[in-house]
Amino acid sequence: MERTRAVAFVATLLLVVVATADGQTICNMPVSALMECKPAVTPPKPPPPIPSCCSSLSHADMRCLCSYKNSNLLPSLGIDPKLAMQLPTTCKLPHPAKC
Repeated sequence: MERTRAVAFVATLLLVVVATADGQTICNMPVSALMECKPAVTPPKPPPPIPSCCSSLSHADMRCLCSYKNSNLLPSLGIDPKLAMQLPTTCKLPHPAKC
């Protein structure tokens, strides 16, 4: 569950940080994919993640994403950390080991 939270958090963080850079990747996840994931982790009534978000998340470096899990950046970007941490589960991805 912690890994899921970290992945979602990192995805959101990456979206904001590199949203202006085309072709950039963060933790093996394209910035464009991170942007596609943002609606699914933004309250109050987030839609389910779109397939391309989940597909990209499945190829992301989860350990790398986990390194962002304790950041305060998500709330400052309007992202609900709890929703972000649930993104891998919502995408039906395997739970990562120790995050």
